Amino acid sequence: MINAIANAKKVAFQGEPGAYANLAAREAIPHAQAIPKASFEDAIAAAHDGETDLVIIPVENSLIGRIADIHHLLPHSGLHIVGEHFLPIRHQLLGLQGATLDGITSVYSQAPALAQCRGIIRARKLIVHNWYDTAGAAKHIAELGDPGAAAIASTLAGEFYGLKVLKADVEDEHHNMTRFLIMSRTAERAAPGGKVVTSIVFQVRNVPAALYKAMGGFATNSVNMTKLESYQLGGSFNATQFYADIQGHPDEAPVARALEELGFFTSTLTIMGVYPAHPFREDMP
Repeated sequence: MINAIANAKKVAFQGEPGAYANLAAREAIPHAQAIPKASFEDAIAAAHDGETDLVIIPVENSLIGRIADIHHLLPHSGLHIVGEHFLPIRHQLLGLQGATLDGITSVYSQAPALAQCRGIIRARKLIVHNWYDTAGAAKHIAELGDPGAAAIASTLAGEFYGLKVLKADVEDEHHNMTRFLIMSRTAERAAPGGKVVTSIVFQVRNVPAALYKAMGGFATNSVNMTKLESYQLGGSFNATQFYADIQGHPDEAPVARALEELGFFTSTLTIMGVYPAHPFREDMP
């Protein structure tokens, strides 16, 4: 295990206590105290400024794709990726201790969670209330005191706010999975030789077929790229930045050659992290 993770005492996450990021922090860094923050920016700042040792942030979900704005924040965070964690998302329908499933008429949760639980919402004709956070919805139900209202959130949120599970695992797709990155202000690299992920951010030069040429080095050196995403910079349609994950270590010859070739066709290239691959990757289809 990387020392930054093994020695961490505090880890920041975005959301209320009981959020899925809180659950991810408990699984990935069980020895560290999880500190809730209102926004991704606040959570990143907590690690950057030394309030916490680490921050754990979601970057993509198997159903909805990338988490909005995260890749804009990563390059300017001043932090380094030191690990990853894959969390199965199991949505629970939570209510007051005296509530019954048949008595529920309305449900509160964050928009993505509501979208992932359309089946039960339609079947029970529930009135939907979009809330700012899944755990925040559970907190609201506890404060509201209405036995006809429920929240869709994690089991951990139910524990935090004294709610009971009215119906377990109400997500429509049970392969729902969120990938989290663990980041530190201290740069640490995994040792070469094992199963390693290298994350990079780059901008291609403004020349014809620049991206095609930049990707060529990975193909010719048989380096597997597991993720490539683009997004615009500063509202411009011309300035495009790319985020990529590749399998392998920069000290290994094929990866080193691929990155060297990439450098010929990019105006900026930053290695965001070199870290152990999570075991879930072995089970990916």
